[in-house]
Amino acid sequence: MGQSLSNFSQFFPPKPTFTEADIPDLKDKVYLVTGANTGVGKDVARILYSKNAKVWIAARSEEKTNKAIDDIKKSSPGSTGSLSFHHLDLADLNSVKKSAEKFIASESKLHVLFSNAGVQSPDADGKTAQGHEIHVGVNCLGTFLFTKLLTPLLANTAKTAGPGTVRVVWVSSFVDLVADKRTGLPLDKMDFLKIGSPLDRYAYSKVGNYLHAVEYARRHKEDGIICVPLNPGNLASDLYRDQAGIFKFFVSLIVHPVINGAYTELFAGLTPKISLQNTGAWVIPFARLSTIRKDLEDVLKTEEQGGTDAAKKWWTWTEEQVKPYE
Repeated sequence: MGQSLSNFSQFFPPKPTFTEADIPDLKDKVYLVTGANTGVGKDVARILYSKNAKVWIAARSEEKTNKAIDDIKKSSPGSTGSLSFHHLDLADLNSVKKSAEKFIASESKLHVLFSNAGVQSPDADGKTAQGHEIHVGVNCLGTFLFTKLLTPLLANTAKTAGPGTVRVVWVSSFVDLVADKRTGLPLDKMDFLKIGSPLDRYAYSKVGNYLHAVEYARRHKEDGIICVPLNPGNLASDLYRDQAGIFKFFVSLIVHPVINGAYTELFAGLTPKISLQNTGAWVIPFARLSTIRKDLEDVLKTEEQGGTDAAKKWWTWTEEQVKPYE
């Protein structure tokens, strides 16, 4: 009953209790938001900018991003922050490496990486530049590599930044609802190529995001980096833009305003309720701390401890895929 209520609460959450009013001045802070030229990410960038932060929008289209930047600047004419485009194509691991290297050359610090970008494609044969299934390739491998390459910069920032201010926010989804029992993912089919429909693969990619986040939290706690996985909720965003009309119609019946998803991401990235002591905490709509489905606690336990060690196994497989592009 408890888990059913939790799932219902994530589909129909209460109003957010964390908004712009809860965010302090962010002068001298640096934030990187992937996929922020539209939807939830754009609102995240807008609010950060309104609080005088230095914000980088990482996306593929410079034209679309520059339009978003103009819109955001008009909404906060008094901001002393900055907004900049940063090219990132998560569907090409060679491009991801170049993007990370360019960012490191441009910036001496990074306080929060908001890994907001993602793809939900109806194309059953969609693949990345390296031939990976499109959902695992973009949502998992590209995001993982970009995060890994930026980790030294995050760790260096954490040495002098205030405690708990350096974070990686990993946008997942309804993990409690779609994850396999105890492992989260089918560990014998990590490439996703022969798993169900494109929608099934998208769902598994979001579970993959969760596993990456909790394993990252475990590995980088000593570096002073907090990592937070989250479910932003069902939102009226551009994520479903490539889906069929009937699918979009049914989705429209249960979606919520995009801004609520932005509040959830910002809560994960900024709230003092999350510290190094509870890094890896699960955040649900809208801007609430929660606990993950009980059996999924096994993903971080070794087999000797009675767990499945699934997060480590997924991490190791992912590292093998991206290693040639580091």
